[in-house]
This record gives sequence, C-alpha cells and structure tokens, in this order.
Amino acid sequence: MTTISIPITTELNEFIDEQVRLGNASSKAELIRRAIIKFKEETFIKSILEAQEDVKNGRVFTGDIDKLAEGFE
Repeated sequence: MTTISIPITTELNEFIDEQVRLGNASSKAELIRRAIIKFKEETFIKSILEAQEDVKNGRVFTGDIDKLAEGFE
C-alpha cells in the first residue's frame, strides 16, 4: 500500500475529524479511501453514460467495453 500526503484546509480537516467522531468512519484514512473509491465509481458511471449518449446520438463508440468495466470494482 502506498501512502500519500496532501495539504487540506482547516475546514476539511475539521469535517473529517467530525465524521470520525460521529462514527461515520473508523479513521481519517478510511474516510479518505472511501471518498476516493466513490469518486472512482462516479467517474466510471460517467464514462458509461457518455458512451450511451454517443450511441444514442449515432456517434461511433470505439474501445473495449471489458477494459472499461475493469475500472469498476
């Protein structure tokens, strides 16, 4: 596992601390990991919706749907 260090605002840090205090995550790291996973899922869904829109509008979709699906765990 890789560790990263990022600067965040005081407001974000307080929000993260509050979420951990409220029991919405067991640690700051878990909360951040969950946020990144959610972002990854949203990005995947956006890609699928864009592909559907391309098909609907008659634009040619090129790519490997299986490879695209690998992005969604």
